[in-house]
Amino acid sequence: MSEYQYYEFLALDRPLTAEQRAELRSISSRAEITATRFANEYEWGDLKGSPREMVERYFDAFLYLANWGTRQVMFRLPRDVLDPEIAEPYCDTETASLIVTGSHLILNLYVDPDESDDDWDELDGQLAVMTQARSELAAGDLRLLYLAWLLALQSEEVDFEETEPPVPAGLGELSAGLQAIVDFFAIDEDLIAVAAATSPAITEPAGLAEWIAALSAEEKDELLTRTAAGEGAQVQALLRRRFRAAGDSPSAMPGRTAAELWEAAADLKDARVEAQKRRRAEDVARQAAAQAAARAKRLDQLATRTEDAWAKVAEWIGTRRPSDYDLAVRLLRDLQALADRDGYSGAFSQRFGELRTQHQRKPTLQERFDRAGLPG
Repeated sequence: MSEYQYYEFLALDRPLTAEQRAELRSISSRAEITATRFANEYEWGDLKGSPREMVERYFDAFLYLANWGTRQVMFRLPRDVLDPEIAEPYCDTETASLIVTGSHLILNLYVDPDESDDDWDELDGQLAVMTQARSELAAGDLRLLYLAWLLALQSEEVDFEETEPPVPAGLGELSAGLQAIVDFFAIDEDLIAVAAATSPAITEPAGLAEWIAALSAEEKDELLTRTAAGEGAQVQALLRRRFRAAGDSPSAMPGRTAAELWEAAADLKDARVEAQKRRRAEDVARQAAAQAAARAKRLDQLATRTEDAWAKVAEWIGTRRPSDYDLAVRLLRDLQALADRDGYSGAFSQRFGELRTQHQRKPTLQERFDRAGLPG
């Protein structure tokens, strides 16, 4: 099997400087490098630099795929955007981990299955979709962290007796960015559905304008200064996170164990499989009934013109064309079925026997009679 690796990095909060782009060019002479993106594919060899160090120094998002199965995504966020104490209950495994630097917190999702990965599509642009989940996390939406925990559970890195971390709202309706991550890592949809059973719908609390108006003049000046300096997205995330936190109340729903989630997901999968089997059986029964009704109608119509049908059979056989032989055999089978249904099978067998004898020197036709199961 030939080797394939794909690397993509994105700079979201600040574009890369010319000096930074030159530093990155020293890592790869073939990569596509712009002020916001670094991407390269390898069919032999490997990236010279360390993806973790590149994210720490330059980038806010990273995606990696290898055709032997390894997949990785990293998101870098400023330390004032995501509190490590909030994130740690979701991300304390090799599959879902946190990397803490002086100024940033990096969420690292990593899977390295035993089997090779033959099921992957063109990845160009997929990371850009995933970054929506980073923006949502920066705004206080913890669904990405919970999905990271589910990925660790699926990767068998969570003890069955461990209780799930707090369940965020909105798991029942994932954003495009979150769904892209689910698809990329193949997070079990039944496991997500079970987890979503205790996840309320996202409702935007009212009163954002009033809450902002109540901020101190000093806070507003600071936020406006940051916005003017190019940190508009970070300021928006900060305001929405703080506003959401001011209105959130802890869930009273007790946490479920990993084992309970797995068992519920297995039950859901079994129920879906059984429902699919029932639907397939019902479809087959409907198709069979429709075919039987159509055949009965065709035989009823044939009963009013049997002599014309025998004449048509003789006409088709007389052409000596294989395609006409097939038409003749098909009509003879209908005549046989009509005779069986209406109780004159003997008369049909006698008449057909005379027809077979009449054309006994046509081996191609005789073979078709035999394959169709017509009387010998």
